Amino acid sequence: MQTSDLSDSNQTHYWRPTQRMDTNLYAGDVSQESLFSVQTPELAHNSSSSVSFSPDGFQPDLHHSPDYTYPSLLETDQAFGGNVDELHVRLSEIEAMLGTDQDYAESFDVSSNWGRNDVNSNGEEYRVMEDIVARGDLKQGLLVCAKAVAENNAVKADLLISMLRPLVSVSGEPIQRLGAYMLEGLVARLSSSGSFIYKALKCKEPTGSELFSYMLLLYEACPYFKFGYLSANGAIAEATKNEDRIHIIDFQIAQGGQWVTLIQALAARPGGPPSLRITAIDDARNAFARGGGLNIVGQRLKKLAEAFKVPFEFNGLVVSGSDIRTEHLQVQPGEALAVNCAFVLHHMPDESVDPQNHRDRLLRLIKSLSPKVVTLVEQEANVNTAKFFHRFQEALSYYSAMFDSIDATLTRDNKDRISVEQHCLAGEIVNILACEGVEREERHEVLAKWKSRFTMAGFSPYPLSSYVNATIKNLLENYCDKYRLEERDGALFLGWMNRDLVSSCAWR
Repeated sequence: MQTSDLSDSNQTHYWRPTQRMDTNLYAGDVSQESLFSVQTPELAHNSSSSVSFSPDGFQPDLHHSPDYTYPSLLETDQAFGGNVDELHVRLSEIEAMLGTDQDYAESFDVSSNWGRNDVNSNGEEYRVMEDIVARGDLKQGLLVCAKAVAENNAVKADLLISMLRPLVSVSGEPIQRLGAYMLEGLVARLSSSGSFIYKALKCKEPTGSELFSYMLLLYEACPYFKFGYLSANGAIAEATKNEDRIHIIDFQIAQGGQWVTLIQALAARPGGPPSLRITAIDDARNAFARGGGLNIVGQRLKKLAEAFKVPFEFNGLVVSGSDIRTEHLQVQPGEALAVNCAFVLHHMPDESVDPQNHRDRLLRLIKSLSPKVVTLVEQEANVNTAKFFHRFQEALSYYSAMFDSIDATLTRDNKDRISVEQHCLAGEIVNILACEGVEREERHEVLAKWKSRFTMAGFSPYPLSSYVNATIKNLLENYCDKYRLEERDGALFLGWMNRDLVSSCAWR
């Protein structure tokens, strides 16, 4: 991407958020009329349930996967030490909270009496929770429940959770909706095998086209993904503005929509566009929402590039980030290399999960390729190595802001909103709370920790251009004024009121 002012070749050309393109050039299986005001939605699932906030393609492993086989009764018996009745109770509890086979708009109405016969109703904890329920202080009630779970007091936790359920609702206020999914996570964690019960959940499954529509709705309702893609594209455009051959390695391409505006901007370069090669890395499970393999993404981008007369090459790699090797990437001499890591690195296992520490290994591999720029976009949350209770507190703070921001756009009785939260956020929340070890795929870190990792790998910061900041500000004019954009420590932060939610920066 180069100049927007033809008389100044030092300025980088940016595709403005208000500009649109001919959507027929990048048509998918569903209507995409509004898809390209900035980029197509990359939102999808990387955690162990539904669709994740992280925009890296749908992963229908677990209960969404057509290939997933639900455990047999024998496996169930073994996983729960022979107590199949307990498993059935746990599953019925969580399925009731999820509203399986019921109207999602109904409030939860779970009548289980777990623990009521085992805990003294005159005890201190019971009276404290009664007071919390009477005051309607759901946030404090969630913390009390989480504390009991953290202390491994299952009997007390069961009782407190059952007392708190009347306060949660998938169609209520933001904290009530979030509370429903956080209680789901606590119930799953209480089982002797949280990851097992998590995988056994049977939610109402969306079809691929339904899922895509939920992704699109979340993409349009909140600016988080557009912010990430615009800022990353701006850094890449700046770093490669004088290059004739550009090679982008995208570590999670999903729908490929991030590159639509970049191709359009490259076409506007004075003197003609450079050649563009994209190496797309994708997990095989991400094909569900887009309805096929990486060849679909490649064909769409190729068609778009041809329409804008941008020389284009696409190379798709279906491989896990943990298995990436240098030879997979086919970096060639003479090309300007840009590496895009948008909403993906937090899924890489680090030293706390795997002795091989694939998170830092991948950064060292990228550095060995001598890229012109590496973009990093991540959720600003500290849930990787934090102990359970602190992780719960952080998730409660983070997703409270997220659900508040959704509430500013989508009405509370909107059935689509309920589906968006159910299939695009709930799974991520439950994965953070219910799973440990390799089963916990949602391992977000704050920017300070990412800075430490990039620095140890030999990178130095690449300052974002003022044009990027201006472009994001222009984007936010279309959204609620409670969104906050801040530039500090060489990075951009997008938040809701006083809570940072997404950070974006670049390295070289």
